[in-house]
Parts: sequence; structure tokens; C-alpha cells
Amino acid sequence: MNRGVLLFAHNNDAVDYVKQGIYCAEHIKKYLNLPVSLATSDDVKGVHNFDQIIPTPNPNKKQTRNYYDGTIRQNSLWNNHSRTNAFSLSPYDETIVMDTDFIVQNKNLNKVFESKEDFLINYKAQHIDFESTYTNDMKYVSDTGIEMCWATVFYFKKTDRVKKLFQMINHIRDHWSFYRYRYQLLQKTYRNDFAFAIAIHIMNGYQKATWPKQLPINLMYITDKDVILNKTNSQWKFKHESGLISSIENQNIHVMNKIALNRIIENE
Repeated sequence: MNRGVLLFAHNNDAVDYVKQGIYCAEHIKKYLNLPVSLATSDDVKGVHNFDQIIPTPNPNKKQTRNYYDGTIRQNSLWNNHSRTNAFSLSPYDETIVMDTDFIVQNKNLNKVFESKEDFLINYKAQHIDFESTYTNDMKYVSDTGIEMCWATVFYFKKTDRVKKLFQMINHIRDHWSFYRYRYQLLQKTYRNDFAFAIAIHIMNGYQKATWPKQLPINLMYITDKDVILNKTNSQWKFKHESGLISSIENQNIHVMNKIALNRIIENE
């Protein structure tokens, strides 16, 4: 079987996603030993370790968001629409898709290839401050809504069922206003996590999901309100919005403070 990782990168004024993709790919090669492809609308200059670069139109819909670096805020374009095309863009029979700010630091994700499932995703995520209110706030898409789904990392095989899932996700993306009201979402801007959750809910006959199954990893994260104090080898140290200081080592981590992550990359 042809296996690999697919990343997406569309730069904006706040974050160099291509640079993050190169950094992310370095960790993928080190720990997972998999080929990595990058789908991007930007030029990839200098040394990189991508096996393929897939030119992808800029999906910008003039949608913006606030990027935080602790308490510092910057508003910029948010180009997050192309992930719904992962099925058609992936050059692999079995694909892991991940955010460029998801840092791989162990081999656990390779367990997906031992599964007979054709799609795996996370339904829960854990802030590394285990007492954080974020974890409880992110279990559902809204106060009265369906179970949350995290498109940060997912795995799929190219089956007919998965193809239909991506067709549904694209439909939801293209009719976002309708589905946002239908599922009582407060957030106006399109978000992949919500679109994947809605599509999975529909594919399961508007019932709690029995398919797809959970990824064989715990999805750990920090938010963009958390500050990265330093990184040494595979150890990261953070100061959380609550004031708590913590660290992790040899664990995968979703670093939502993308601006701080770029600084770490530049200093290594």
C-alpha cells in the first residue's frame, strides 16, 4: 500500500504556514518515517523535505480571524477551505492529514496502518492544563449541538464510503450559512472541525457516530492564549493563560499559538 502524510499550507500576514509545514515534515520523517506531500498556493523556496508539492488554488473567501500570541492579537486572512479536497488531492492509498502546527514527537500515529478502518478521527481533545475550561467547552459544536470532531489530524483510505464523506463535507462547506443555522453554531466563519462533525452526523443517519472510529492517539493541545516559554529537543515548556506553567516531552502536541511556533522554528 502507498502510504503518506498530506499537509496544507496557505500563508497570510500573521503566519508562515509553509515554514511550519517544513518543520512539521521534519518531525514526521523522524518519528513516522513516512513520505510527506504539501498542498499549497505559495512558493516553496529553499531547502525542504517534501516528497511532492501539490499546487492548490488559494481558497481564500475573504474570511478573517484573530491570531493570538498570548495577549497580543493580529487579524489576518484565514485560508482553511482546501482541506475538504484531501481525498482528491492525496497521492496516497492511505493518508494521514494533519495541521502544520501539529508537532509529531513519537511513533503512535503509525498505529493507524494496523487498523481495518477506512477513516479515523478524534472526537475529543485535551488541553495540557487538565483543569482548563477549554476541554469542557470543546466537547460539542454548541450548547445544544452534536459531538465535536477534530480535523486537526485524521486518517483515511480511498474507499467509496470515504469519498461520499468528503463529498458531503464539500457540500457543507459550499452551503455553510445553511448548515451553520441548522446546527445552531455561533461561529459565522467556516471551520473544518464543525464541517467534519456535521458530515459525520449526517452519514450516521443523524445519530451519534458509530463510524468513524477514534484515532489511536490522545489529541493534546495548547491554545493561542498560551505562551511557549522554550523548546529543547522534544521538550516544550508553556505558560498557560491561567498562569500555570507546564511542560511535555515525547508527546504529540497541537500548538495553536502559531505565531509563537514560528518564532521557535526560526530560532532552531
